[in-house]
Amino acid sequence: MQVECAHDSLVDTASLIPNPRNPNRHPKKQIELLAKIIKHTGWRNPIVVSNRSGFIVKGHARLEAAKLLNEDKVPVDFQDYPNEASEYADLIADNRLAELAEPDLPSLKDLLESLDNGSMDMDLTGFDEKALEELMTQFYIPEDNKDIDEESMKDTKNECPKCGFKW
Repeated sequence: MQVECAHDSLVDTASLIPNPRNPNRHPKKQIELLAKIIKHTGWRNPIVVSNRSGFIVKGHARLEAAKLLNEDKVPVDFQDYPNEASEYADLIADNRLAELAEPDLPSLKDLLESLDNGSMDMDLTGFDEKALEELMTQFYIPEDNKDIDEESMKDTKNECPKCGFKW
């Protein structure tokens, strides 16, 4: 096991207790992909366990991926929470904050294209082949696409009621 993240200790996977109220569900495909990434890059994030309750706060999917990889021990960061409310708020925020990100899709496409040189398994980016293809073709501009010559169109009789463009 390759551990590349800060952690308090390596803990037996069998001793970790998932939070029974964790609202996130992790489909098999997600766990398989996460296991593949952990196997390739090592552990980049520990599982976070509350000293107060003993439950996992962050890393439920990482635990499932570790089990799929037959890992006996995983990196764990033990954290103190003053009360149950703050522990649950951290659990919910961890699940929610990533959902709120808004990717710059053209920049993402450029970055993915720079990685896609045949030497890397592109699954390690978290995108499967179908999602990569969709993203790469979404912003394709044909070579023969020409800019509109607005000057030559100024005397046309049609106008878009929404934006005012004339043709």
